Amino acid sequence: MKHDTVIVLDFGSPEAQKVAKSLRLMHFYTEVLPYNTQAGDIGSRNPKALILSDASQAKLLPDESIWDLAVPVLAIGKTAESVCEQLQISLRYCEGELIPASPERPLFCLRELDLKLIREFVRNSKIQPTWTPEAFIQEAVNDIRKQVKSDTVILGLSGGVDSSVVAALLYKAIGDKLIPIFVDNGCMRYEEAKRVKGYFACMPELNIRFVDASELFYSKLKGVEDPEAKRKIIGGTFIDVFEAEAAKYPDARWLAQGTIYSDVIESIGADGKSTTVKSHHNVGGLPETMQLSLVEPIRSLFKDEVRQVGLSLGLPSQLLDRHPFPGPGLAVRILGEVNPERVHILQLVDEIFIRELRAWDLYHTTWQAFAVLLPLRSTGVRDGKRTYENVCALRAVNSEDAMSASVTRLPYEFLEHVSSLIIKEVNRVNRVVFDISSKPPATIEWE
Repeated sequence: MKHDTVIVLDFGSPEAQKVAKSLRLMHFYTEVLPYNTQAGDIGSRNPKALILSDASQAKLLPDESIWDLAVPVLAIGKTAESVCEQLQISLRYCEGELIPASPERPLFCLRELDLKLIREFVRNSKIQPTWTPEAFIQEAVNDIRKQVKSDTVILGLSGGVDSSVVAALLYKAIGDKLIPIFVDNGCMRYEEAKRVKGYFACMPELNIRFVDASELFYSKLKGVEDPEAKRKIIGGTFIDVFEAEAAKYPDARWLAQGTIYSDVIESIGADGKSTTVKSHHNVGGLPETMQLSLVEPIRSLFKDEVRQVGLSLGLPSQLLDRHPFPGPGLAVRILGEVNPERVHILQLVDEIFIRELRAWDLYHTTWQAFAVLLPLRSTGVRDGKRTYENVCALRAVNSEDAMSASVTRLPYEFLEHVSSLIIKEVNRVNRVVFDISSKPPATIEWE
């Protein structure tokens, strides 16, 4: 299906993605391209409207031939100033209503981001709202079948949102030609393998291969405390395990990855110079020795759209609304050495925290919430006896893009309740603290 297209040219401002996401929520198909994309490349997409995002610096200009495309253009902030200078016309901002900057050109200028006026601009451009989850699924299934034909496809299934939606899409397109491999690195969430089986109960013929490699990962992590070293060990070991498992299917020709549209935009950059697409963190990059081609069926979707597509495919909301989870898993939420005992303690604490957030209807008030096991012990009292046990920290933040984050202000009554519950239910913990640091200066994860 051909969609009417809006092109957003990215001049280095985070607002470019914000504009695109806002328009897609209204079902207008929108692409984000570097600000210096040639007019011929833009024209080949047959856009019905162009939006020029605000600039991170002054004097960035689009290809001047875009003015020959004969489509309405809306420019924002510094970019509006620059293009009016380029066209040698007086700058005239839209103040509450859409008024062209010049009677000779369909150019509209905004002083700052105004999503209401941007939506009105797109509606006035006679663009049809055809970008829906159902339309995407139909197109994606057809594209997958054309791309992989009757070949076997291998997928690293982590239980996260992206890889799960990729699994559901591929299953719909090619059925048992999909080989999903779930590698348990010993640092997953509480009973993760069991939960993944439950999430895909709606697809009983999907044969997920579960590989318990936890003992191998623990042996590699023994005595390692440096966070970067832990990440490298886990990433490298994952590739070794995944490659060995994939070798059992010599007829496989494709590796599926959960690259999403934000990854693509950020890897290209506003100037279009970078060409390396960020590897999906659960796969850790494609080993050259595997000699598999990539299939990336959700690379045109933003994260919210991935969730919407997942719902339309029948995946449960409790899977699709999960908070972000780091590729190395709980290993980077355990400060110091990682071993089975410490992992089990953190799994229990984190499970209680998330369970109670849901029970108190607070889970969706925060973008990400998790527990951290600290390399500390403290004195306490349990059943009238002195204890000397672990300290854990709880963290909850709100963010739009993970580049910055603020603390979620959870009710004090909830924090007191969940702290007491953790100490009561987890024998090896006797003290709970709440992290109130914002990003920056702190990072979201502790390691």
